[in-house]
Amino acid sequence: MKPVKDITVGESPSISHILESMREMGGFMGRQLGVAFKIWREILDNRDDIVVLMSFPAAIVSTGLRGLIREVVDRGWVDIIITTCGTWDHDLARSYVDYYEGDFYMDDKRLRVDEVHRLGNVLIPFDNYGSIIQEKIEAFLGELYGEGVRRLSTSDFSRRLGMFINRSESLLTSAAQKDVKVIVPAPYDGAVGYNIWVFQQFHRDFTLDLYLDEKYLMDVVYDAKKTAGIIIGGGVSKHHLIWWNQFRGGLDYAIQLSTAIEYDGSLSGARLSEAVSWNKVGLSAKYVSVWGDATYLLPFLVAGLVEEGF
Repeated sequence: MKPVKDITVGESPSISHILESMREMGGFMGRQLGVAFKIWREILDNRDDIVVLMSFPAAIVSTGLRGLIREVVDRGWVDIIITTCGTWDHDLARSYVDYYEGDFYMDDKRLRVDEVHRLGNVLIPFDNYGSIIQEKIEAFLGELYGEGVRRLSTSDFSRRLGMFINRSESLLTSAAQKDVKVIVPAPYDGAVGYNIWVFQQFHRDFTLDLYLDEKYLMDVVYDAKKTAGIIIGGGVSKHHLIWWNQFRGGLDYAIQLSTAIEYDGSLSGARLSEAVSWNKVGLSAKYVSVWGDATYLLPFLVAGLVEEGF
């Protein structure tokens, strides 16, 4: 039995101190966030012995959180990213054009007439999504094909796309420069994937080989001394991260940030404790599920770890 302790900010407040204090506050999700901070710090303390995988859905790349994930990549905190096709979409588009602030309660019929997409409270003019992606991907695929590329994994596609973008604000560019693999298990589920499909109608010998990604994931996870998962949201990205870890007895460390509930049986809302029953999180693993929006939770965790010198 540990007593609940009060949080005090003090004269010289620091984010890392507050996060550390939250672990002992006994205060619902506040305590969970403090536990997440402790686990992530332990992962970074033992970085050389741990393969770190991060998963997230594409929607957050449409927000300023893209820059924070890029910083995680630049600091060497992650080895493999597993995400959805929209990460290709939004990172590519935002590297050339702007997205804008909006509101959850805007008139969507009016927005459609005005040719503006709404993604939550982010506004994306039609031309800043479909048109720019089509223009850039047609040029990119033309270059690849001209170089004789006919078969590649989604991680190699991500690396080459990052090099093609070649902009400091691009997450894919940073990942390519840091040799962080970006794997997209469902590559046709988005605008970039659609343009790949169109290209393939006229170049039937060009293919994305998903087997190559799965072979790479299996080899890396199986040979790792330990593995850790930083899981933002759920869906195919989360499942792909935890799936391959079941064949080695599960993740050794795991942090999940999610807003979904578990009562409909969804993977997005499933607590990490459920993954223990599937061998996807280890019996002796250190793990925590935190319920909240990653756009406000992740900046505090990253800032606290930076304060600690990582």
